[in-house]
Amino acid sequence: MAQILGLFKTPELAADAAQALKNAGFDPHKGDYDILTGCPYPEEVFGEHVAPHRLFIFPIIGAICGFVAGILITGGMQITYPMITGGKPILSIPPMVIITYEGTMLGAIIFTILGTLFESRLPNLEGGVYDPRITTDGFIGIVAQGSPERLAEAEAIFQRVGAEDVVREAAAAGRAG
Repeated sequence: MAQILGLFKTPELAADAAQALKNAGFDPHKGDYDILTGCPYPEEVFGEHVAPHRLFIFPIIGAICGFVAGILITGGMQITYPMITGGKPILSIPPMVIITYEGTMLGAIIFTILGTLFESRLPNLEGGVYDPRITTDGFIGIVAQGSPERLAEAEAIFQRVGAEDVVREAAAAGRAG
């Protein structure tokens, strides 16, 4: 899907452009446009869509996997290589609890790291339209995507609202390289 980037010098102009895009039928919930900044503005200050995340699922799944792995490793090891001492049962609970606890924590931590990378959409191999002035000069970028007709409409909105520059995808690739 083709993209276009509008660069704005002030947050007010960027917010006006985002509102104009929304009024023109661009839906931030469908990913029709997104805001790029080099500064940490509060969420939704430009009226953009805040994507729901599922990060809390990853540690739960990791903890369950680690718990099961801990039980299987300790139980399987004691059953496979039984060492009966003094008539005690083959499965000894105290070492199983420690290894299972460690496996549960390790699984939760590893899956949390993987979930963070997944939810952050990293690594971003597709790239997209970008301009280094966003991070170096403090510009605020609005990336609109869609059909060529919709991009022409977005470009007209960017220029009408007062964009400093409008960058198309091919021009942005030339600047980045």
